Amino acid sequence: MRALKIAATGMSAQQMRVEVISNNLANMNTTGYNARRAEFADLHYQQATRPGTINAADGTVLPTGVQLGLGVRPASVTVQLSQGSLAATGGDLDMAIEGSGYFEVTLPSGISGYTRDGGLKRSADGLIVTSDGYPVVPDITIPSDARSISINAEGEVYAYFNDRVQPELLGQFTLANFTNPKGLEAIGSNLFLETTASGPSLVSAPGADGLGVLRQGYLEDSSVDSVREITELIEAQRGYEMNAKVISAADQMLGATTQIR
Repeated sequence: MRALKIAATGMSAQQMRVEVISNNLANMNTTGYNARRAEFADLHYQQATRPGTINAADGTVLPTGVQLGLGVRPASVTVQLSQGSLAATGGDLDMAIEGSGYFEVTLPSGISGYTRDGGLKRSADGLIVTSDGYPVVPDITIPSDARSISINAEGEVYAYFNDRVQPELLGQFTLANFTNPKGLEAIGSNLFLETTASGPSLVSAPGADGLGVLRQGYLEDSSVDSVREITELIEAQRGYEMNAKVISAADQMLGATTQIR
């Protein structure tokens, strides 16, 4: 009985949906996190009678035919790109991207990673790094005798010293963007990798070429909508229960068939 296998694919799909929702809720306080959505597609159809089949000698054509679906399959888990709200922190190295774009960092393997987490830190050598210690591209080092630093919307980093009136320009942050940001590969720790689907990174200064600007002293909150996630969780739970009822009904039908005497 095909109903057993079809309902099993439905239960598996709803289970995957719940897993995606649970990951969203777990990251509702993660800096710069964008919610994910599970998307599904129907499986192959068994063509018992194809549409357009000639049904009689006079050339009568079947308008619909008989096509039996075999269930559902996961199609993708898509990132919902949306701007999270900006929360004031007052940190001199806390930066939020207002608009599109990613910070580029250098991973231990030497390849580039990308993140919207602007909670940056200073290493023992004064280098600006992420919370995991990965250097931000381009390398900017803050002198040990700097009294304070200032970062403007275009990403220019200025250091102030006790013995000088004018600030010193230390460098300028850049942002990277992609033709298809949804094609980036998430590797955890708020980091993404470039893929063939995302296309190559397009690097420019903040505020240029459609990129967002930087806001010093702010961090971007997660874009997860907890009310929407709970609503979808209830929908997924009900969908799982209905598919389980189909399996129960199919089992009862099979039981009735085997008891015929």
